[in-house]
Amino acid sequence: MNVPRTYGRVNAALKASIIGLCFLLVSGQVSVAQAPKASANTSTEQEIIALSKDKWQWMSDKNVDKLTALFDDKSMFVHMGGSWGKSQELDVIKSGNIWYKKATVHLTTVNMIGNTAILLSDLDLVAVVGGNEVVNPFMVTEVYINQNGKWTMGQLSFSKLMRPVKN
Repeated sequence: MNVPRTYGRVNAALKASIIGLCFLLVSGQVSVAQAPKASANTSTEQEIIALSKDKWQWMSDKNVDKLTALFDDKSMFVHMGGSWGKSQELDVIKSGNIWYKKATVHLTTVNMIGNTAILLSDLDLVAVVGGNEVVNPFMVTEVYINQNGKWTMGQLSFSKLMRPVKN
C-alpha cells in the first residue's frame, strides 16, 4: 500500500506540533514552580494574626473580659453543635462547657476587603467539651472589622477537616 506523500508530511508536522506543545507545557510548569513567593504580610495583616493569637490565648484562659471587648455585639459563632451570638459564646467559655484548651495553628492567611479582615487558620484544637477532652482538625474562619480604628470580631466559624490531627 502506497501512502501519499502529503500524509507523511502532515504526520511529521503533527508530531512536531505535539512535541512543541509538550515543550511549552513543561517549560510553563518550570517557570511557575520558580515564581517568587508571595510577599510578607502587611503590618495590618500581622496585626490581625497577632490579635487572633491573643484571642486563642484568652479563650484558653477563659478571659471573658478581654473577649467581651473583642467580640462585636452582633458577632456570630458557628460550631459543630450549633451557632449563637456573643452572649451565649461568652457564657459557654465562662462556664467551661467548651474549654478551648490549646490551638495549634499550622497555617494562617489573611485577606483584606476594605476595613474587613478575613483570617483562615488551619489548626488542631484541643478542647474539653462536656467534660471530655477532644482534638479536632479545623479550618477556622475569623472575620474582623475595623471601626473607628479598633478591630472587633464579627464572626468565628469552625469547619472540621477530614485530615488527621497533625500534632
